[in-house]
Amino acid sequence: MINDKHGIAKKVLDIVNPYSWITATRNRLFDAEVLTTYIPEIPTICVGNISVGGTGKTPHTEYLIRLLKEKWHVTVLSRGYGRKSKGYILADESTPMPVIGDEPFQIKSKFKGIDVAVCEKRAIGIERILDDRKKTDVILLDDSFQHRHVKAGINILLIDSSRPIWQDCILPFGRMRESSGGIKRADIVVITKCNNLTSEQKAWCRDYIKREKDVPVFFSSMRYGDIYPLFGQEKKEITAGTDILLVTGIARPQPLKEEIEKRGANVKLLRYADHHNFTPNDLDEIEKEYNRINGNNKMIITTEKDATRLLLHPGVSQMLKKSIHVLPIEVEILDNEKDIFNKIILDYVTENSRNS
Repeated sequence: MINDKHGIAKKVLDIVNPYSWITATRNRLFDAEVLTTYIPEIPTICVGNISVGGTGKTPHTEYLIRLLKEKWHVTVLSRGYGRKSKGYILADESTPMPVIGDEPFQIKSKFKGIDVAVCEKRAIGIERILDDRKKTDVILLDDSFQHRHVKAGINILLIDSSRPIWQDCILPFGRMRESSGGIKRADIVVITKCNNLTSEQKAWCRDYIKREKDVPVFFSSMRYGDIYPLFGQEKKEITAGTDILLVTGIARPQPLKEEIEKRGANVKLLRYADHHNFTPNDLDEIEKEYNRINGNNKMIITTEKDATRLLLHPGVSQMLKKSIHVLPIEVEILDNEKDIFNKIILDYVTENSRNS
């Protein structure tokens, strides 16, 4: 529900929350330029949020890749959450998922013509990219809104419509990394997962954002594609009555479950934690749950992010390989505002490119 009826209780919790003081003090030090900020010499776009997980950062980053990659050489820089490595790494075609993390691996696998790097310290990462990939025209920072040691040319702030920041609290009482005042650092705000918002609710959201800062506000939804087999086996289709074991390690699997149910399938959800690394016991559990489903019209479906952790896993049995399909998603900018959003991004990159 889009409203702020819990606003008073939220403000009280934030006032007594020590973490709120810490983040507020840190932001003040950056605002006062006591803490230093690195300004990249090429166009840099940050996609991030002020909540923990589930706002759709990777699909929105992929949207920007599709928008930019035909004209400019794009490099994506991520922290590489959950990776089994440290420091700066520039991925190549043979870099395994555990070295760079599931989301960077997903992007590198889907977009062959771009570069993907990971580094905890984004300023160091950008400098290394500019040394290693001098052809880079634009850098996309995935999940870097709080990483204020780098000042991006455009900060895109994502807010999940089903868990809006005006109904949430700062950690540990809620899922926010900082207060809603972080909106003031945004250059664009995108309210995500808006399939069911009314025009009145969208107007309320836009007014709320603009009270904090007068920036462009857009609304996006997730468009689900056709499933495809993860291991190159025979492709199946979801039809009425298909029995699906939905295996996820993402923050919010419910919208995905609802999408598959809309296609007429019967869905059993097997949920793991976000960025979960599947163990041999997990794979045994998946196989047992799948075998409990009667009938021949059945399959396993997972997300693109989870697929990166299953594709090269040595514990995936032949039976699972024959059964696992992937449901891809793409972002769609709503309300006939796609061209407006695209123009803001394209104009910024054009005007700030090295050849401008």
